[in-house]
Amino acid sequence: MFSRIKAIAKKEVKQLSRDKRMLFVVFFFPVFLLVMFGYAVNFDVKNIRLAIYDQSSSPESRDLIKVFTKSGYFKEVKYIHSENEVNEVLDSKQAQLILTVPYDFARKMYTTKDPLEIQVLIDGVDGNTASVIKNYVDAAVGYYNSSFQGDILARSGQKFAAPIDLRAVFWYNPDLDTTKFLIPGLIAMILIITATITVSLSLVREKEKGTIEQINVSSIKIVELLLGKSLPYLIIALINAAFILIAGFILFGVVVKGSFILLFLSTIIFLSSAVALGIFISVIADSQQVAFTIATFVTLLPSFVLSGFVFPIGNMPKPIQVLTNIAPGKFYIVALREVMLKGVGLSNFWQQWVYLLIYTSVFLLLAAAVQMKKEAKA
Repeated sequence: MFSRIKAIAKKEVKQLSRDKRMLFVVFFFPVFLLVMFGYAVNFDVKNIRLAIYDQSSSPESRDLIKVFTKSGYFKEVKYIHSENEVNEVLDSKQAQLILTVPYDFARKMYTTKDPLEIQVLIDGVDGNTASVIKNYVDAAVGYYNSSFQGDILARSGQKFAAPIDLRAVFWYNPDLDTTKFLIPGLIAMILIITATITVSLSLVREKEKGTIEQINVSSIKIVELLLGKSLPYLIIALINAAFILIAGFILFGVVVKGSFILLFLSTIIFLSSAVALGIFISVIADSQQVAFTIATFVTLLPSFVLSGFVFPIGNMPKPIQVLTNIAPGKFYIVALREVMLKGVGLSNFWQQWVYLLIYTSVFLLLAAAVQMKKEAKA
């Protein structure tokens, strides 16, 4: 049995070495996707284009503006001199935010008892970015308020003390770097796409060339064929996973905090589900073109939308949350984030392994049932 599996795997490696397009997909495509998505998919909002309409032109207003420009999040791009320019600046997208300081800003800061109102105009086309900008504005104004109150009290010989000193500590990802959060999802998406596509194409290739009949009449069992065909691509997928981890460390500073053994076992179990899906696709598809189309559709879209890679599953409607179970990447991403970002043990995510094993069993059974039905009709 092992000699036959070895022979099939050796034959598959030779076949792969002759197929330049497949070699490109297997080795270059994963790293290309990591670099492209790693730099392109980023939720950090920086260099917010800020336009300033300072009608006060006082030291107080300049101090307020300085809080914005020195924060590192805002970039001053335009100084507005009249109200007529306000709409034009937003309409032409010269700025994402306009800070308007009223003409009596300095006087009212010292005389009025009620909070002084200033206006900020935010481009709300992108709702998520607008919300983040609003939070940055609130933080900048809050910092200015505390500084101003401290200066006023210091002049009268008093010391300013806030009733609550809140100090937030961000666990696991102190810098709030979204790239570190997204890298595990990228690994899952890349691995399932490449593993599923390569396995499905390798099996369908035998159908197109007519060699599947020769295999069927030989002494090779279906289990030996599947193992021999799948093993080279499993090994290649593991090599790709190592390359992706190395590239993630070099390019994005992503470090594995947990056990490499748990990471390896999680990857093996996840790849088994990808192989099972590829085998199922190879059973229902009769050409490499159809297999490639189906494999791309059932891996790329669910991995990007339904796996929790980009969109939090907890924010989705209940029916969609149930639908996310069709994406094995959902379970693998949880395990990856637990190991890579948190560094926790198996007790925190063993359920994900169970789900992946169930997923693998279901698709292998479906592939066997479809294959038996085809053979019965033949």
